[in-house]
Amino acid sequence: MKKINILLADDDDDDRLFFSEAIEQLGLSVSLKWVVNGAELLDYLKTPNIQLPELIFLDLNMPIKGGIESLIEIRSTDYLKHLSVAIYSTSSAEQDIEESLIHGANIYIRKPSDFDELKAILNKVITTNHQYHSSDLSKENFMMVI
Repeated sequence: MKKINILLADDDDDDRLFFSEAIEQLGLSVSLKWVVNGAELLDYLKTPNIQLPELIFLDLNMPIKGGIESLIEIRSTDYLKHLSVAIYSTSSAEQDIEESLIHGANIYIRKPSDFDELKAILNKVITTNHQYHSSDLSKENFMMVI
């Protein structure tokens, strides 16, 4: 099985650790890199000759450059706009969900506080990722629920 390259953009140390441990326990063939804000994310994505991630998990509330601002830049950059972007946030605010959908995120995931729930969500997103390239996204099928 081909290794899936995942990039996590999240400024919270505990959330990054929680995420990394969940990925590790799933036993999937995954290469995980992380950055701590949107500016680092875009600098990384624009590094010449890097292997672009198949999936980006993007927190909304980060310093320097937030998730929506980063998402807009990804979607307006020709060689990045095809990337799958999962918004990964503690927010369940309708405005955040709608803004993420409008600006082209592939899915919206509310960060779970339960480790087993996190593993279930990550497993589902990583193993079914390609369905989120579809153009028939609606608010009803945009938010990931386990």
